Amino acid sequence: MFRPLYICLIYLSNLNYITMKKLSLFIVAFALFTIQATAAITGPVKPNTALRAELVELIGSECTFELDKNVCTAEVLFTVNSNGEVIVLSVNSSNQRAEAYIKGKINYKKVSHKIKKEGELYLLPIRIVKS
Repeated sequence: MFRPLYICLIYLSNLNYITMKKLSLFIVAFALFTIQATAAITGPVKPNTALRAELVELIGSECTFELDKNVCTAEVLFTVNSNGEVIVLSVNSSNQRAEAYIKGKINYKKVSHKIKKEGELYLLPIRIVKS
């Protein structure tokens, strides 16, 4: 009479053990995935001084558009492809003409910068002063 109850209890304890083992394995796998995913997300970095100087030279000192204020600021988000070309992803500025001017000056222009990692993003702050 007690034998079926005993077998049922052993089965349930084994079932709990298997379920807990699978659950703990799932938790460990989820934690590793989360850590890996957050490590892959990195923000843009500032370009080194040589790359910055090269981009400033490409942009030039002669502005072909009128500035509304004495100073115009912009942030350029770009990457350098395997051919050594600057790929402008976005230009954020309050002046629409400055955005078009900067993008037209440096987009797909070759630079001598050697890339360390394919697809690395750079953020270049630019200040244009009215002369």
